[in-house]
Amino acid sequence: MLSWSYVDINLCFVDIFRIGLCAYSGYKIYPGHGKTMVKVDGKNFTFLNSKCESAHLMKRNPRKVTWTVLYRRKHKKGQEEEMAKKRTRRTQKYQRAIVGASLTDIMAKRNMKPEIRKAQREQAIKAAKEQKKAAKAVKKAAAPAKVKPIKQKATKVQQKSAPRVGGKR
Repeated sequence: MLSWSYVDINLCFVDIFRIGLCAYSGYKIYPGHGKTMVKVDGKNFTFLNSKCESAHLMKRNPRKVTWTVLYRRKHKKGQEEEMAKKRTRRTQKYQRAIVGASLTDIMAKRNMKPEIRKAQREQAIKAAKEQKKAAKAVKKAAAPAKVKPIKQKATKVQQKSAPRVGGKR
């Protein structure tokens, strides 16, 4: 028994002519054209021609068949006009102040001569090293004040062996 039947669109009387879409290809179906397949479960499939109908019955995927609308949409065919309208944004660089330094300070440092900047850097490094030395000296002075008490080693308690029971004699 067939699970579907055909209804010829030409025989149906329709007072408003509608332009339908093919269930397989996605093309427009004008009045007086096409074929509708109605399955037993009540689903309607309208096909433009026998080519679409047979492809549907063979369960071919319309997304893999090159001439269907679904294939063209999936593979972005015929959309050159929309692509031309899109513009890419270019990143722009802005100079902003950093926390702890205003923009004028940053610009002044950048415009300084490299020799002066190098001298300042070395001076800052020297100052940091001197501070570290001073901190170490303070720590060393505080360290000898504490004398560590000598700890006595705790003697380990050895367990007695279990008594032997059930000898020969």
